[in-house]
Amino acid sequence: MAQSERVLDLSGVTVRRGDNHLLHHVDWRVDADQRWVILGPNGAGKTTLLNLAGARSHPTSGTVDILGERLGRIDVFELRPRIGLTTTAIAESIPNDETALDVVRTAAWGRMGRWREEYDELDDDRAMSLLRWLGVAPLSERRFGTLSEGERKRVQIARALMTDPELLLLDEPAAGLDLGAREALVATLAGLARDSTAPAMALVTHHVEEIPPGFTHALVLSAGSVVAAGPLAEALTSATLSKAFGLPLTLTANGNRYTAIAA
Repeated sequence: MAQSERVLDLSGVTVRRGDNHLLHHVDWRVDADQRWVILGPNGAGKTTLLNLAGARSHPTSGTVDILGERLGRIDVFELRPRIGLTTTAIAESIPNDETALDVVRTAAWGRMGRWREEYDELDDDRAMSLLRWLGVAPLSERRFGTLSEGERKRVQIARALMTDPELLLLDEPAAGLDLGAREALVATLAGLARDSTAPAMALVTHHVEEIPPGFTHALVLSAGSVVAAGPLAEALTSATLSKAFGLPLTLTANGNRYTAIAA
């Protein structure tokens, strides 16, 4: 994919559920060489936005173009294998008795749980190489339900990368992790972000401390609307965070990491 190629283009997107606006006139554009963090409080619309970008839902109004295809004009089942996605809903649908290796390689068939499909040596090699890269290869034969939360998160990211996606979407990948596991995951994602061959990425989080080094852009949401969007240094500021979270906040950059505290 050419570095300048547009992978996401959302224009005037609104999502309503009854009288409730989950997203309101959102514009968002992502190019192939960009790594985005999506920040905002609970109820800001972050997960709703990620589900649109992952071809898991449709807007009430506006247009969503993903990898050159418009939602509503393409079979989403053809589009989804080109998108790597990790969400809580996906994690909860993984059978607890599935081995870590099968959790990853079943993505090649777009399945959740092993059935009658067969895998060749290339599938096995790719799944194992991803588990190895994410530091969990020794757990390949362990049951998913016996893994720690940090180990599960790494297996899920390996699964999301199994089909060599053109777009990688991560919904709160560090949620529920202790400090050590969080920092290990942030370091892994930083390595992926800096890889020029990696897909475009968007990561949802509530916490600036979880932004991996190497991420280039930020989208700040509040109550379903865009507060700021653009290069990280421009969109992620004390002012934009304060507006989004409704509290005076001071953002501090420590090298290539961030912290935010009440002003």
